[in-house]
Amino acid sequence: MLLCIADVLSADDLAALDGLLESGDFQPGTKTAGWNARLVKKNEQMAGDSLRKAQKIVLDALNRNATFSAAAVPKQILPPLVARYSNDMTYGNHVDDSLMRGPDGRAVRTDVSTTVFISAPEDYEGGELTMETTAGTQRYKLPRGAAIVYPSTTLHRVEPVTAGERRVAVTWTQSLVRDPAHREMLFDLERARRTIFDKDGKTPVFDLLSKTWSNLMREWAEP
Repeated sequence: MLLCIADVLSADDLAALDGLLESGDFQPGTKTAGWNARLVKKNEQMAGDSLRKAQKIVLDALNRNATFSAAAVPKQILPPLVARYSNDMTYGNHVDDSLMRGPDGRAVRTDVSTTVFISAPEDYEGGELTMETTAGTQRYKLPRGAAIVYPSTTLHRVEPVTAGERRVAVTWTQSLVRDPAHREMLFDLERARRTIFDKDGKTPVFDLLSKTWSNLMREWAEP
């Protein structure tokens, strides 16, 4: 399931991130790339105290977003990387590492990848997030503050930025529901029951959908 979510970051979030990006320290992105990904990764990533402040802003925004929570069913969200691309910077074809280290040093399985767009699409040329899927090649360049959520198993790349600056935050989630097909079914059920509740309130149909959602979550979740 590939899902685009609008307005994950608020105007205040974006203003704060803009300030941090303007004043923050940056290091080569290769420092956080795997042994083969570093061959195709050419960007800059925020470091130091500015990064910690930016991470909190992005994590808080994701945690309060009901659509993200319903789609990813998070068990743990890793602290985001905040990156910028300019001057033909790019990130060639790669698959995100299957295991990453969390803040406590323990391995975290990456089930869901998330890119949050800090720049507006008109602020840069090129820089599309390109996915190689069974439906063919798909390219994404979302509005400022929006996020794209996709399986971490996806082969993807960032096209070269030929003008301006592409600014994003990228993070990974270990989901309570490991199987992506199961996550999609739960997401569809959640959307259906919320639609019914918003229209008609707590009806017998809503209760039946809630029962099914809860029992499937009980069957599939890995706390």
